[in-house]
Amino acid sequence: MNDFLNMLMPNFEPLKGEFYECLYQTLIMIAVSGTIAWFLGVALGVTLVVTKRGGIRPHIMLFTCCDRAIDVIRSVPFIILMVLLIPLSRLIVGTGSGLTGSFVALVFGTVPFFSRQIEQVLSDVDSGLIEAAQAMGFSPWEIIFSVYLKESVPGITRVTMITFVSFVGITAIAGAIGAGGLGDFAIRYGYQMGYRDMIWLTVAVILVMISIFQFVGSVIIKKNTH
Repeated sequence: MNDFLNMLMPNFEPLKGEFYECLYQTLIMIAVSGTIAWFLGVALGVTLVVTKRGGIRPHIMLFTCCDRAIDVIRSVPFIILMVLLIPLSRLIVGTGSGLTGSFVALVFGTVPFFSRQIEQVLSDVDSGLIEAAQAMGFSPWEIIFSVYLKESVPGITRVTMITFVSFVGITAIAGAIGAGGLGDFAIRYGYQMGYRDMIWLTVAVILVMISIFQFVGSVIIKKNTH
């Protein structure tokens, strides 16, 4: 078995220690930045739906500010956004480079895209349910959690799966410019040194990660669809 693996990936044995370290860095990016981005994206998506004209708590100024900020940040390519956010990253996490320095940029690069999808999912909730909740005297917070979010679990899960694929992609970009991770590994050894087997290994690991996440998401959707 080992001989077969060595034949498929002749460069893995001397590089496996660094590969595992880069895999760990990617998982940290996903766990830290991904979790923060998920909560902020849901919160921002809810804010957009609730404060828009005709929402349960309309606030046109707040809606406009959030809406314009999302459009502006989404229009900036991620690799440029990382550079622009270095001062903010230093202010928040104490560094603008490396694994820790990538967290802020990854969050800013993900939240606008994700919040737009959350906004669309929540906007598709049956307005009759909202009106019924208001007639029953539900508070805005109760409507948000008991109607909007509860009824949108399958949709939120679905757009989370879509965003996860994009998020893994930008972690690779972040790795290529100094944050470490699988992207950095693939660039240094797969591209610069010409170890094609290391590129295929990186792609295979990323595909496995995405497949596992999508499987879990599909289970959640199936259990919450009614």
